[in-house]
Amino acid sequence: MLDFVVAGLSANSVPYFEGLELQRAVHRTVVSGQRPNTVLLLEHPAVYTAGKRTQPEDRPTDGTPVVDVDRGGRITWHGPGQLIGYPILRLPEPIDVVGYVRLLEDILIAVLADFGIAGRRVVGRSGVWVGQPGAEDKIAAIGIRIADGVTMHGFALNCDNSLEPYDRIVACGIVDAGVTTMSEVLGHRVTTEETVTSVSTHFRNRFLVSA
Repeated sequence: MLDFVVAGLSANSVPYFEGLELQRAVHRTVVSGQRPNTVLLLEHPAVYTAGKRTQPEDRPTDGTPVVDVDRGGRITWHGPGQLIGYPILRLPEPIDVVGYVRLLEDILIAVLADFGIAGRRVVGRSGVWVGQPGAEDKIAAIGIRIADGVTMHGFALNCDNSLEPYDRIVACGIVDAGVTTMSEVLGHRVTTEETVTSVSTHFRNRFLVSA
């Protein structure tokens, strides 16, 4: 069984720390067996978060606040127009962290395909990318944590968010690639609300097959 909770989108976006507490509460109940695997889908008001591998040179130099978090990866931005997915899932033993990341990438590539966007992987880099080889832009980021065999954190899919906040950081620690959105690629607006059904469908299909 796989539950989906749309915790808040657009005007009802969820402040980052509220989302983090929600994750932790759901994580506890999944670990204890009181709740089935659950995927939280939401938006956050604008916030920078720094994973465990963030380097000092990745951070803003203008004093912009950054929240240090316990996921993998480096610094990124979350904000309006970006769909955040927090899958809280018990993974089968033996736990394959790389395999789980690849599963998330597969799901996001399938979602993009539903909208006519050719997303793909880039060797040596996590997340989902678009564009010509050697000139790729990142369209979805992934950063996870696994505790007691259950996942936390997850993915951020750029739908119609501003790209200006990325100018202040070295997003995901990558200096030689850009960032884009579904709306930029297609030339028309794609909202977070429009992607929820596709994300839910592909997540259910791919995770239940792999579980």
